[in-house]
Amino acid sequence: MGDQRLLAPYTTLGLGGPARAYEEATTAEELVSLVADADRREIPTLILGGGSNLVVSDDGFDGLVVKVATRGVTVSRDGDQMVVEAEAGEDWDPLVARAVAEGWSGVECMSGIPGQTGSTPIQNVGAYGQEVSQTVRCVRIYDRRTREVRDVEARRCGFAYRTSAFKQDLGRYVVLGVTFLLDVSAMSGALTYKELVNKVGERAPLPEVREAVLQLRRGKGMVLDPADPDTRSAGSFFTNPIVSAQEAAALGDGTPRWDMPDGTVKVPAAWLIEQAGFPKGYARGPVRISTKHTLALTNPDGDGTTAHLLALAREVRDGVREKFGVTLVNEPTLIGCSL
Repeated sequence: MGDQRLLAPYTTLGLGGPARAYEEATTAEELVSLVADADRREIPTLILGGGSNLVVSDDGFDGLVVKVATRGVTVSRDGDQMVVEAEAGEDWDPLVARAVAEGWSGVECMSGIPGQTGSTPIQNVGAYGQEVSQTVRCVRIYDRRTREVRDVEARRCGFAYRTSAFKQDLGRYVVLGVTFLLDVSAMSGALTYKELVNKVGERAPLPEVREAVLQLRRGKGMVLDPADPDTRSAGSFFTNPIVSAQEAAALGDGTPRWDMPDGTVKVPAAWLIEQAGFPKGYARGPVRISTKHTLALTNPDGDGTTAHLLALAREVRDGVREKFGVTLVNEPTLIGCSL
């Protein structure tokens, strides 16, 4: 196996202990080969993308970490849509920037999200009214159980709010590439997110939407910036809880809410956190809630540990549960640790 490697530098939080072994895969074939070989030898394996949605234990990972470093994008036209096939290791935001520049609509609201393209379907990444599930045509995966490579059509991906079949059975599937269907249009589709609509209207040219989204994300410390300590985070640490209509009513009339098509109600976690007594900048030792957005937990000076971060996360989760009876769920993937 490969050499030992401290994992903290490979995560946006700057947290995480050592890996017993570390390898980089520069092709899909190499990625499959490394994982298959480790499985045959019964070596625990962690697939590492951009590290932007990952919380790794201070003890590290007692196994093989495979860093996805595959590259390549192929594009073809299908009527009034573009078929965009991206290798899993392609950085996400440059792909979005290219789509905007080329006049391919469908991912512009997800500008500025850190991480790699292969991670986006796992989490069903979304922002400002868009989710990747709306444009994914298929996901190429290596199934570690059946030991085969296959394409999974979007309708079989189990997409739901911030989750998918790949996340529900985490560890079984290795994403090798993602194929998107994007509309050939210089304009965005209908915009629904109020904060964004207030800036650009209900429909706007793609570059305007991208710039507006980047401005909004920067204001919340959600665009990676070495000069901004608030970006040393894993993005939103908690998902917005989805509750029943009865549970939503019990929260009171003043609670912000989004009514969902199935009759449930989505409640903003950031609002719950603040109302439970955890304002922006709330600190516990070397870690804190972002000074820009209550959903992000940060390691601003790089002096924290994963234990520090999880202690703060538990304090916030328990405080919200005590006040509102709602249990917040972590959005990042936890490796070797739990809330």
